[in-house]
Amino acid sequence: MAKPNKKGPSKTVDIYCSNCNSQLFKYRKAGKGALVKCFKERISKDYTTSSCTCPNCEKQFAREVIIRGTPAFKMIGGKVWFK
Repeated sequence: MAKPNKKGPSKTVDIYCSNCNSQLFKYRKAGKGALVKCFKERISKDYTTSSCTCPNCEKQFAREVIIRGTPAFKMIGGKVWFK
């Protein structure tokens, strides 16, 4: 399988915690579908202090995985929202 495009799209979305509404990432998202995974190389700004944990409420919102040979965060359903 092909690796994801490193540069990615120019459109960014803000990703928030569903529990406390604190901002987690600024991410270059491709497409208009649901947010299932975040490739680490496409995260333009990271507001978290520890990996996959909300800095405000300390709840886990994702898991670290390797997708197509690239490190990524696989989002847990209902834990995040974006705009």
